[in-house]
Amino acid sequence: MPKPDSTPPSNFIRSIIDEDLKTNKYGGRVHTRFPPEPNGYLHIGHAKSICLNFGLAADYGGPCNLRYDDTNPSKEEPEYVESIREDVRWLGFDWGDREFYASDYFDQLYEYAIQLIKAGKAYVDDLSADEIREYRGTLTKPGKESPYRNRTVEENLELFERMRAGKFEDGSRVLRAKIDMASPNLNMRDPVMYRILHAEHHRSSNKWCIYPTYDFTHGQSDSIEGITHSICTLEFEDHRPLYDWFLDELNVYHPQQIEFARLNLSYTVMSKRMLLELVEHGYVTGWDDPRMPTISGFRRRGYTPESIRDFCERIGVAKRDSIVDIALLEHCIRKDLNRRAPRVMAVLRPLRVVIDNYPEGQVEELDALNSPEDPDMGTRKVPFSRVLYIEREDFREDPPKKFYRLAPGREVRLRYAYFIKCVGVVKDEQTREVVELHCTYDPQTRGGDSPDGRKVRATLHWVSASHSLEAEVRLYDHLFVKPDPTDNKDGSNFKMHLNPNSLETLTSCHVEPSLAGAAPRSRYQFERLGYFCVDSVDSSQGRLVFNRTATLRDTWAKIEKTQAKGAKVTEAPGQSKLAHLRKDAPATGRREELEPIGEEINIDDFSKIDLRVGLVRDSSAVKGSNKLIKLMVDIGEGRLRQIFAGIRPGYPDPEKLVGKKVIVVANLKPRQMKFGLSEGMILSGGDADRLCAPTFEHDPLPGDKVT
Repeated sequence: MPKPDSTPPSNFIRSIIDEDLKTNKYGGRVHTRFPPEPNGYLHIGHAKSICLNFGLAADYGGPCNLRYDDTNPSKEEPEYVESIREDVRWLGFDWGDREFYASDYFDQLYEYAIQLIKAGKAYVDDLSADEIREYRGTLTKPGKESPYRNRTVEENLELFERMRAGKFEDGSRVLRAKIDMASPNLNMRDPVMYRILHAEHHRSSNKWCIYPTYDFTHGQSDSIEGITHSICTLEFEDHRPLYDWFLDELNVYHPQQIEFARLNLSYTVMSKRMLLELVEHGYVTGWDDPRMPTISGFRRRGYTPESIRDFCERIGVAKRDSIVDIALLEHCIRKDLNRRAPRVMAVLRPLRVVIDNYPEGQVEELDALNSPEDPDMGTRKVPFSRVLYIEREDFREDPPKKFYRLAPGREVRLRYAYFIKCVGVVKDEQTREVVELHCTYDPQTRGGDSPDGRKVRATLHWVSASHSLEAEVRLYDHLFVKPDPTDNKDGSNFKMHLNPNSLETLTSCHVEPSLAGAAPRSRYQFERLGYFCVDSVDSSQGRLVFNRTATLRDTWAKIEKTQAKGAKVTEAPGQSKLAHLRKDAPATGRREELEPIGEEINIDDFSKIDLRVGLVRDSSAVKGSNKLIKLMVDIGEGRLRQIFAGIRPGYPDPEKLVGKKVIVVANLKPRQMKFGLSEGMILSGGDADRLCAPTFEHDPLPGDKVT
């Protein structure tokens, strides 16, 4: 189980718990629970709840129960129960001997129902589901009492016993709480407590044919288990009065329900119903498809439990629903894998290279770093021979401007190896596609440096053709093309926004021989390509299958895209000085008494400034500067911009900027600084000692225009 942070971030739930401990409300106890319904696989939203419930319990030295709210046998499966266990354990949490089921309490819940009937607080209703819905009323119209509402206690007890005995058909009768049909809260308008359902339960078999509803089960289960703080997502806020009513009327131990905002993630859906539809209709290969937002899907894709816990901590706990950009989750896995994933070389779209002046039959073993981030990971041997493979996109026969990779007559460096120069190109006679390159190498440049000091502008990865292993590589992208697929204001269905390019399968890839026998779920960084893991389902001895976990940043792709569109960059107007009063002017503050504010501009000049929402994906201090922070910012272009901002005094811990949405001057001419190229400006304010970057209270998307 992960060690809790010694200084956990504060939030409103912690504030409630701290106050309860101060007043000794629960005798100094903190006892939480994670209560999933076993009707599907857990998703990333559940991960937030898992981390919150187990994390709070650990931080306050209390237990956390794992409880399955299994009250609907028609949708529950043992497969889901086992998957939940695996997911919680994989995230790093343990519940010890505290695994419970709502079905453990069916006998007690039945007795609670009898108690309410005898107290005149519950009755058997013969209305159909549609009639109950009609009688319920609306938000502006009070409900109407059922004609069966005033049955005697004796009649209700007899009917409820016959319901349990299986004397009635499904849906013919229900047990309802007798509360208030005129309540402004619709959940208090005589809610259903029990319904008839002749279905076999995965644990109690056919013992019961009546099953309690979630609303009736949840609070009483918390009470039975001695939970102190019942933490739920925000949609249960309106159910809290009902939660309290049942506990008060039964006069039993009373936990406290607290609601927090659920996690909504861009470019995906979090509804179990929608996820089940994707699985059942074959839009994905299963619950663990690496495109799915399920924990098992992220696990198969190569995500680490540490990265997901880091993500859940970064997004925090709020009281308002919002959509979190998936880019933040991707940042967390990149950050984690950059530290732990060994580097290897792989070629996904191979182009054959023959080094004409390299001796035939000769093989060299070159030393390659396993990780520049961790010297303790050591080195490995990589075979080098006369025939290699490089990436097809690393060669251009007619290179455009700013393309520095291999081209006819051009020299480049091969990673860990030699300088090579392209001296010939072989094409397919019919398609005219380049199928082979002929190069020469400089034997004096072994290791990547030239004794005469000449420089090359590109370093390429490669594999030896005769030593490499063939592999299948699956390139995954977002499952949906729309940030919020559930937004149906235009009348669309969420499935209409599925991304047709969410999976690209490459079957002729080549990886270095060190990957022979790579274990399922092993994670690697393919140099220059991204982070990949061995597929846990389809990869086997003799058949390597890799899933792309996350991409690396590709600067050239953006340059090429911009050149193709003929985009122009406009320099923004310069910053002007603050206005101040003329020395000889009276302090009236009138406009004519102020000195000009630098060089004044008109509204047309100002309109040239293109302000965009930027999501900070990475942030770090610049070595050698006490003012600059290097930011990697997403402004919706499909790549990240590098921006240097002089806001270090306001952000001594630059990493706290990660995940924040800032305002970027997007059309400012890039400026070459000694630390690197700065591609924009972050708006900030304050003085030399207190600087801050304005952020947003609502939830715009990266690239949205700021006006």
